[in-house]
Amino acid sequence: MKLKGLRWWVVALIALATIINYIDRQSLSVLWPEIAKELYPGHTPDETKAIYALISIIFVFSYAFGQAIFGKIFDWVGTRLGFVLSIGVWSIATALHAFAQGILSFGIFRSILGISEAGNWPGAAKGNAEWFPTKERALAQGIFNSGAAIGGIISIPLIAFLAVYFSWKSIFILIGLAGLLWLIPWWILVKAPPKDHPWITDEERDYILTGQKNEDFDGDGTPDQEYNPNTKELLGHKQSWGVILASAFIDPIWWLFVFWIPIYLNEVYGMDVKSIGLYGWVPYVGAMFGAWFGGLLAQNRLKAGWNANRTRKLTITLGCLIMLPALIAMANPGEAATAVIIMAVILFGFQTAIGNVQTLPSDLFSGKTVGTLSGFSGMAAKLTAAGLTYLVPWLTSGGNYTPAFIIGAALAILTLASVWIFIPKIEPIKRNK
Repeated sequence: MKLKGLRWWVVALIALATIINYIDRQSLSVLWPEIAKELYPGHTPDETKAIYALISIIFVFSYAFGQAIFGKIFDWVGTRLGFVLSIGVWSIATALHAFAQGILSFGIFRSILGISEAGNWPGAAKGNAEWFPTKERALAQGIFNSGAAIGGIISIPLIAFLAVYFSWKSIFILIGLAGLLWLIPWWILVKAPPKDHPWITDEERDYILTGQKNEDFDGDGTPDQEYNPNTKELLGHKQSWGVILASAFIDPIWWLFVFWIPIYLNEVYGMDVKSIGLYGWVPYVGAMFGAWFGGLLAQNRLKAGWNANRTRKLTITLGCLIMLPALIAMANPGEAATAVIIMAVILFGFQTAIGNVQTLPSDLFSGKTVGTLSGFSGMAAKLTAAGLTYLVPWLTSGGNYTPAFIIGAALAILTLASVWIFIPKIEPIKRNK
């Protein structure tokens, strides 16, 4: 049996995994007002916000640790088994939330969830590098990233709807089961990489493998061998640090909204879970369109003859410049409807940029190095996200979120500086002779 367009089926499954990933992680923030009411009666909003921040920090630190672990795991066991390990464990961890009784148990289950969910991102980057030629990677990354946005769009109203009919404990079990069901089509469809897959057409295999060949650096008329440095050599390149720093600066902007949109709407506008379900999904619509826009723009420019350097820097710069004024505008957004629309603009800019930031490892290196560098950059991103999450309760004491958004604007500027200063030219890196 041959299946046309097999690479698009693979990226669609990874995008679906990302949707499930975001439903799992968003469940706590949406349900937190109900959980806090049951587990922490009599606590003030600032006190329950601090408890939520602590649990979230445990998640992010675990996520950072998991990024480094799963970058290596995917390199060792391959994309197919790597995703089975990642999503299988995180689905079980989600269901275990139903048995949480306080900070300790929530912390343990969020830690397991964070470590295992982290595999989704280096796994997707590695799957992208395996299944797509260079010119299609930004679009594939955009499709994959749109899963995060679609997950955000779906999760908040879905969980709010389920909260009408089910307890918060039952909801965690239901969404955990959804991830386990995903394993069935993944195991059946992704039997092997494109070179050895029995269902791929000869035309698609040749198209993918030809489009992945390295450049002819020495001008001898044949593609040069892949450069797969060890960890020490990898970190010796300033371009690697450009990727790591750009990820570390841009990622906290996303987590600022993932963790705090429902809490922000509850605290600033007095919304309950049902009202959050009506408003909280809007920012992720902007994220979804941004993911598509960033991928399509990059693909369009590459097809028009632009090189990877010019294309990536245009798209990353545009995304950051969209975010910057919108983050500043959140200092005084006015009505709730205006606030969520401004958030949508911010997440549009974020997703426009992030898809191209995440393709940088495969633009600079090849083979196993892609997963390793993606893991390091993901770990750095989650550590800085944890730092900002720690600061949010203090920065937003009394319900004033302006300082947090100003920090977000500064991070957008630092992201641009990291790419432009540390990666003078985005191209495959040669071995130092």
